[in-house]
Amino acid sequence: MSSRIAVIDFETTGSSPGQGARATEVAIVLVEGGRVVEQFQSLMNAGVRIPPFITQLTGITNAMVEQAPPAAEVMAQAHRFVGATPLVAHNAPFDRGFWQAELARAGCDAAHPFACTVRLSRRLFPEAPNHQLGTLARFHQLPSAGRAHRALADAQVTAALLLRMQQSLAERWGVQDTGHGFLLALQECSKAKLPAFLQKHGAAVPPASAYAARR
Repeated sequence: MSSRIAVIDFETTGSSPGQGARATEVAIVLVEGGRVVEQFQSLMNAGVRIPPFITQLTGITNAMVEQAPPAAEVMAQAHRFVGATPLVAHNAPFDRGFWQAELARAGCDAAHPFACTVRLSRRLFPEAPNHQLGTLARFHQLPSAGRAHRALADAQVTAALLLRMQQSLAERWGVQDTGHGFLLALQECSKAKLPAFLQKHGAAVPPASAYAARR
């Protein structure tokens, strides 16, 4: 069973809302039943300037956000789009920080649990060269979604990565219920305890030695 999950990505003016950084773009991709079912994307005007190095990285210019809707308006739309759906992000602490900070500014609650595809990848694919999104996209031969460091493209790639993880859990480990609650438990599981954890939740689990050989 694969319940609905919202995959989110932000582009921002810096690394932390605690240091004054603001969001410039948000994208959300809804996945359910092994496929993408809906998506949302918008630039937003937070009334702050974008540093030149951020424009070089993302391609998002001050002129683009000056013409975008106000940040509070966009975040209210994003909040309605997500509803009560739990969230997934690649490097979730980053996106969770901006989700909470921008929703607080918009007067909306942000009580959404986050799972992290970085942490999940470290558990499921220890043989990957590293767990950056671009590296994992190449490692798993995921379809290109456009320019990296744009919110929709990165959310689409993260969604594809999440679906690949759910597929791997079903095919390799026999885990059929790969909903958000399971993902939260999986990312908290230590590597040493992972085979036993998957055996508990799965139907056909390789012995611990098979997992160790993949490390």
